Amino acid sequence: MKKLITAILLVPVALTLVACNTVEGVGKDIKSGGKAIERAGKN
Repeated sequence: MKKLITAILLVPVALTLVACNTVEGVGKDIKSGGKAIERAGKN
């Protein structure tokens, strides 16, 4: 069960890293991820 949860959490992270071609892209992705977490916390 623990391995399944880990895999489910790592897949989006891996896809995000693959989609980022530059350091700037990584920064933007991290920033947008942080904003999404903030919005989820406000609800």
